[in-house]
Amino acid sequence: MQALRLARPRAIRPTAAVLVHARGVAATANASSSSTTSSTSAASVVPLSNVEAQWETLNSQDQLAVHQQLAELQKKDWRTLSVDEKKAAYYVAFGPHGPRKPISRPGDSLKVALAVIGAGVISFAVGTAVKSLAPPPPKTMNKEWEEASNARAIEQKMDPISGITSEGYKGPTFVQSK
Repeated sequence: MQALRLARPRAIRPTAAVLVHARGVAATANASSSSTTSSTSAASVVPLSNVEAQWETLNSQDQLAVHQQLAELQKKDWRTLSVDEKKAAYYVAFGPHGPRKPISRPGDSLKVALAVIGAGVISFAVGTAVKSLAPPPPKTMNKEWEEASNARAIEQKMDPISGITSEGYKGPTFVQSK
């Protein structure tokens, strides 16, 4: 029992975390307290008027700094924010990046359509080739044989309740060839 207690990993709770400003200045903050040093007070690496164009090229620390800066700006009255700040906030929150990034690129639908058409043409060609190499149908698959099968079924009174010999039967018969 004692060996199991020693082998069990223990949860480590850090007492301090390091926050990195956009300019690379480190500051420590107590992890248990809710107040953190404001990393948004430092000027952002990317101007908010150009966030959409540069978001994908930013590293994760710069993206975090921009996100925090926008979070602080959004705490103010929205009427005091500039149009660029509002656009940047919308782009960071709902823009086509991360999990909302489109899976397909422009022009992929044309490639998919051409691939489907090509696969259809190839399957038609393979089907035609297989059909041309197939042996002729058996002798029981001609119209005369099937009509003879109908006459034989009527002669033997096959399925008299709901089948071919029932009164007023209009269903399918053995004749399938044209």
